[in-house]
Amino acid sequence: MKWDTSHMSPSQYQIADYIQKHTQQVLLSTEKDIADAVQVSIASVSRFWRVVGYKNFKDFKQEMRSQLEVSPAGKMERIMGRGTEEELQHHILDISVTHLYKTMQQFSSTSFRQAVRLLTASKKTRVYCPGPSAGLGALLQYRLARFGLDIRIMDKSGSEMLEELLHLEKDSVVILFGFVRLLPEARVILDYSKQVGYKTIIITDQLIADFSTQANCTMFASRGEISEFHSMVAPTFLVENLIIAVGMENKQESLNRLERLSELRKRYSKELPR
Repeated sequence: MKWDTSHMSPSQYQIADYIQKHTQQVLLSTEKDIADAVQVSIASVSRFWRVVGYKNFKDFKQEMRSQLEVSPAGKMERIMGRGTEEELQHHILDISVTHLYKTMQQFSSTSFRQAVRLLTASKKTRVYCPGPSAGLGALLQYRLARFGLDIRIMDKSGSEMLEELLHLEKDSVVILFGFVRLLPEARVILDYSKQVGYKTIIITDQLIADFSTQANCTMFASRGEISEFHSMVAPTFLVENLIIAVGMENKQESLNRLERLSELRKRYSKELPR
């Protein structure tokens, strides 16, 4: 959403700013919810829609939901239609820098440190990484296993996931990726944690979401607007920093493990060449 705010009143500017930052939440809200959040009158919210080119709140919701339904091909086509190859590369670089900047703007050192403490104290770590987050889950598993963590990726769908939940205990941790929305399986993981007491860490691209307070720790990584191609640059940046921080928590032990790995590679270099 790109609205001209130069001719808006102060209250209209506040409404526009709130909607652009919390689009997902707004689609589930009423005009009263928006008015309460921005601290303006309901009438001000009702008048706002015509200012930005909509008939009413319902018309705005319909337009936003149609954007949500943009296909992956459509998102890619928008990116590829930016111009020449060089222009496209500069554009993508600019977008990547913007995502990193937005991620750092919302970075919470308290949440980050808490996530590191939970992971270093965990006896059993599981990762729920559906869809595009599968690569991030694999990266976490590959790197953190080197530091001695018992870490595995969970089954991604249906009742098979319950087989994993059955073995989680109070000293376990589940890392969940919740991009755009939480799948039913992720909500089950969060709900069951209340009964068992295992800890949960959510990495999400939503600044405001109904699930953000249900986990022990929530961290934000920018991926772009709903209708845009979703970049994984910022989530990867966050995950790699998490891996490094966990390694630094037990620095000498982590270095010793990596040294033993190097020795094993040398010893079996002929049998298992890289």
